[in-house]
Amino acid sequence: MKLILTTDVDGLGGPGDSVEVKDGYGRNYLLPRGFAILATKGAEKQVQVIRRAQESSRIRDLDHAREVKAQLAGLGNVPLTAKAATGSKKLFGSVTTSDVVSAVKAAGGPVLDKRALELPGHIKTTGRHSVSVRLHPDVTAAFTLEVSSAG
Repeated sequence: MKLILTTDVDGLGGPGDSVEVKDGYGRNYLLPRGFAILATKGAEKQVQVIRRAQESSRIRDLDHAREVKAQLAGLGNVPLTAKAATGSKKLFGSVTTSDVVSAVKAAGGPVLDKRALELPGHIKTTGRHSVSVRLHPDVTAAFTLEVSSAG
């Protein structure tokens, strides 16, 4: 099955790459998750659009990754409010990677890819939690997420 990747897939390629995969892998994993589209004549034209969109949020090189790491280090504690029971540290639900990306952006930090975040399990309580981000194969940044109750 010939597909065009829309995102980075470990061991396969990056966005815009045209790849040949086994039918089951493409049909049952890549296509339903939106990681790829079928390679048709119209899709070939979309490759440039996909690449341009990915380049805007991608870490360009090692130096850029180090700059983003320095920005994250300069933020200190990143505040995040979530719904919790009154008088309890337990949250209703848990903090998602999308919530963390929004909190970093709101705190004046860089725009991060939510797939690059590594949460310490499910964050279901208020308090401080350490979050790491894979910015580059050689650069990993860490910051503290301070979850507080919204009432």
